[in-house]
Amino acid sequence: MKEEIQQKPAVGPVTQLLNKKKKRLKFHQYPDYFYAGFWIRLFAYLLDLLCISAVTGILLGLPANLMEWPKDAGLISVYGSLSVVIYLAYFILLTKLNHGQTIGKMAFGIQVVCFNEEKLSWQTVLIREGACRFVLRGSFFMLGYLVTIFTANKQHIGDYFSDTSVVTINLLAAREDFSQL
Repeated sequence: MKEEIQQKPAVGPVTQLLNKKKKRLKFHQYPDYFYAGFWIRLFAYLLDLLCISAVTGILLGLPANLMEWPKDAGLISVYGSLSVVIYLAYFILLTKLNHGQTIGKMAFGIQVVCFNEEKLSWQTVLIREGACRFVLRGSFFMLGYLVTIFTANKQHIGDYFSDTSVVTINLLAAREDFSQL
């Protein structure tokens, strides 16, 4: 008589992800409409780029002219490398030291919040603003920002890696005023 061997169904990574319980957010749980959308974040980013180009022009313009550095944007050149350092330092330092806001985010009334931390830690800021911005700054990889349109918490690829999103400050203030009544 043949012994029948019972086989368990194959469990791959996709099945494990589907069966995995959704992790509960510890901090900053808001309704979908509290999260800043693609367009307001784009305009804040464009304002930040204007500020970065002004700072880069001030800090690197004179030394580049005096030392006759070629002003190409490639990472191989001195000017290009220092420009990237200024770009990343702007986002990292302002986001961390200004409670999740850069100049563009301040102008448009939006702020970065983390789902796992009450305040943004250096690790979260370095992942979101350092590593992810460095990757997403390339022309092809900028498509990673379009994901913001289709997700419930309006997260782009960098937000997924750092468990963050961007919220509208006026809605937060209105919610706090309403809850204190």
